[in-house]
Amino acid sequence: MPRVIEITVYTIDELSDAAKEKARAWYRESCLDYEWYDFVYEDFQTICGILGVTLRTSPVRLYGGGTRDKPHLFWSGFWSQGDGASFAGHYCHTKGAAKGIRAHAPRDDELHRIADALQAVQKRNFFQVHATIRQQGRYCHEYTMSIEVERDSATWQPPTDDAEDTITEAMRDLARWLYRQLRAEYEHLTSDEAIDETIAANSWSFTAAGEFFP
Repeated sequence: MPRVIEITVYTIDELSDAAKEKARAWYRESCLDYEWYDFVYEDFQTICGILGVTLRTSPVRLYGGGTRDKPHLFWSGFWSQGDGASFAGHYCHTKGAAKGIRAHAPRDDELHRIADALQAVQKRNFFQVHATIRQQGRYCHEYTMSIEVERDSATWQPPTDDAEDTITEAMRDLARWLYRQLRAEYEHLTSDEAIDETIAANSWSFTAAGEFFP
């Protein structure tokens, strides 16, 4: 025989501290199954374009039909040994990269340093060096990137002795930068303050024990 059961539910602000922690744990486990990193990806692609890095892409089918290009960005995180980020693509000189990166990210000294290092090595090689960046293996961090540096010289001049090391380290530093942005975004989204704001904005309710009440 059907029964009517009444239950009292609460907003996140009305819960005890222990119940709040349980509600937040539920959110962290259940509510980050979307592409929360899209903004980081978009910014990274813009930065790559400024620096002269063309990311490799693959077509991905959309639910409504058609396709979109998915960049070859790889990462795992965030607190296990071997976690990191990597990418695949091609690098070549882009005029005005150092100035462009400062206009895009005026306070990011690391990006400025990467741009300056690439500009300097290009100048020593008459702006002729380029690199192919490949992802290798099943892990994804800066050291799983294979970087092959070449020089397009009409007189067959090889790259300067420092070109391969400089460009390789710049690409790996760029992967490290990407990983830090992903980690910072994740830590922000999973902070107590951000979770409480999201729960309140969605008017979600919980039992006194902190269990989600649909």
